[in-house]
Amino acid sequence: MAQPYDDRDGAIWLDGELVPWRDARVHVLTHALHYASSVFEGERSYGGRIFKSREHSARLLKSCEALDIPIPYDIDEIEQAKRTALEANGLTDAYVRPVCWRGSGPDMGVASAANPVHMAVAVWEWGAYYGDAKTRGARLDIAKWKRPSPETIPVHAKAAGLYMICTLSKHAAAAKGYSDALFFDYRGHVAEATGANIFFAKEGRVFTPTTDCILNGITRQTVIELLKARQIEVVERHIEPRELEDFEQCWLTGTAAEVTPVGEIGDYNFEVGVLARTIAEDYEKLVRQPS
Repeated sequence: MAQPYDDRDGAIWLDGELVPWRDARVHVLTHALHYASSVFEGERSYGGRIFKSREHSARLLKSCEALDIPIPYDIDEIEQAKRTALEANGLTDAYVRPVCWRGSGPDMGVASAANPVHMAVAVWEWGAYYGDAKTRGARLDIAKWKRPSPETIPVHAKAAGLYMICTLSKHAAAAKGYSDALFFDYRGHVAEATGANIFFAKEGRVFTPTTDCILNGITRQTVIELLKARQIEVVERHIEPRELEDFEQCWLTGTAAEVTPVGEIGDYNFEVGVLARTIAEDYEKLVRQPS
């Protein structure tokens, strides 16, 4: 059985101090626990260098702004917190999780303006998110939930509350033997997986959903740059579910997923082909480049 995340050796950076891992706790009346007033980032360190670290820190600040969470740290302070957490735990290849939330305080209703804002950074060793799917292709279910309209929720924030349907969909997918689940959006267009963006290839061109109601992932942006560097046309547009039948290759992108080929989405099958493998290799080389 895997070791619980609250029972590990090491230290977590919490509100400006290093705290023993098992002591990094919050009260049960923490506002974020009840009302999802929390944002976070997922990052990876390769050889002691966090890939696109400042871009992640900037996005954390934007997510805080979108959720009206006045984070008391700037980009440089967040960067230092991440370096401190890595050094304290003696890790160079690691997953990095900064998280910011509204804590417990005088407010315990929906409003929480009077409650303090906290930030923590935890780091740990984490291998391939989808196990051996990088070689044989991930298998995706199709979620029953839809990605919401940007008129209903701040869809471009990396906010904890937006992941509720991700958890439900991934649980349902796992129960059927799948690696993950694919979301359609509120209009019925192909959107993303539960924690990763998605790409498709056909006849030498690559297609990926426009990000008008989903997070424009930092890994997604990086992979588009890698494709264009190889003179491969990338088309960002709405993708209809019926098009899944015609695409030849498919892959997922994300900090945790990195670049993972997809072999199956529901009844649709895809080749784990040369292009998917090539872009995965390009990404691996890029993230491990010395600074």
